[in-house]
Amino acid sequence: MKNYIAREGLPFILLFTLLSIICLYFFYNLAIIPLLLTFFCIYFFRDPERVLTDTKDMIVSPADGKIMSIEEINEQKYLNKKVIKVSIFLSVFDVHINRIPIDGKVLTVHNVGGIFLPAYKKDASDKNVRTYIILETNWGKVMVAQITGLIARRIVCRVKPGDNVFIGDRYGLIKFGSCTEIYMPLEAEILVKPGDKVRGGESIIAKLRN
Repeated sequence: MKNYIAREGLPFILLFTLLSIICLYFFYNLAIIPLLLTFFCIYFFRDPERVLTDTKDMIVSPADGKIMSIEEINEQKYLNKKVIKVSIFLSVFDVHINRIPIDGKVLTVHNVGGIFLPAYKKDASDKNVRTYIILETNWGKVMVAQITGLIARRIVCRVKPGDNVFIGDRYGLIKFGSCTEIYMPLEAEILVKPGDKVRGGESIIAKLRN
């Protein structure tokens, strides 16, 4: 069964729909406000189908948005090795469903507390509330981070340690603007550049060399 709206958005949509009905009956002139909020939530929590073609040795984007940065770093918190980190900024107008970038098994899920800087700021990667999932793949460990922003205050992660996941699978979302990062092996051949627009579960961002 296809899901056109993320289930996490239904409470918001139902709430603003109810407020719209109440306003239409009792506060007609104010009804436009909850009506607009209802349509915004329907738009924000949309969950389109994505089509994958050839995914052999490929890593797809875990989120819709714009590539902010691509850098080689020494990740010592969870991976303990040098990796390539790709940061993707999601505006409130992007689809916010997060998707699995590569086939693998979920090793761990780490929830980290913090503050709520704007997601496009460089410090947000280390200071904001965030959730990391680490995947064991045929090419070693791959990590994805969901990072909150100034408006985004809640991360939804639907996977748990031990889950087998497949490229393009939906695994969560971040509510109302955010950043998603992916940490890949150095052997990955990056196929995107800063400024590129990508689509989660569809845009190929890297190819893994044997």
